[in-house]
Amino acid sequence: MNIILRGEKNKATKAMSDYAKEKLSKLDKYIENAEDVQATIVAKKRNHQDKVEITIPVKSFILRAEESQDDFYAAIDVAVDKLERQLRKNKTRLQSQLEKTKKQDIFDFSNFEEMDEDDEGDAQTIVKRKKVEVKPMSEEEAILQMELIGHQFYLFKDADTNQPTVVYKRKDGNYGIIESE
Repeated sequence: MNIILRGEKNKATKAMSDYAKEKLSKLDKYIENAEDVQATIVAKKRNHQDKVEITIPVKSFILRAEESQDDFYAAIDVAVDKLERQLRKNKTRLQSQLEKTKKQDIFDFSNFEEMDEDDEGDAQTIVKRKKVEVKPMSEEEAILQMELIGHQFYLFKDADTNQPTVVYKRKDGNYGIIESE
């Protein structure tokens, strides 16, 4: 797996890059043609902690994890473990989706271990389906509406573009926007 390590407010060293490459190599067994895959790692300093964000685009899927720890190396360890857990936990969903789209050369499922009984409790299912009227409004109105109903996200039609848009509350307390293309 190829790695791009970028530091924000701190310098990314060769030692950090080598360590990240070594740790991410444990995911190679899950990904077909891992040598063609490029992982992007962003290392940041926040509130005396090192935060890493790992993003791995694999054809039509994106694997992503972020973690904050006292040092970069501990954050990499935990983030890579999260990525591996995500792959193992979603093995069945990935297989099903790949069979539907006939893209079975993305993941090597023979290397996926069976899930521990502890992990099985983490599997999620859709428990509620809701139809909503998507009203045209500004981003500010959508944020206000989201806050008023106490949700972490809100679907609306952007009044300027007339496109479906989602506003969501980020872990850092700020807001994000997801727009369709």
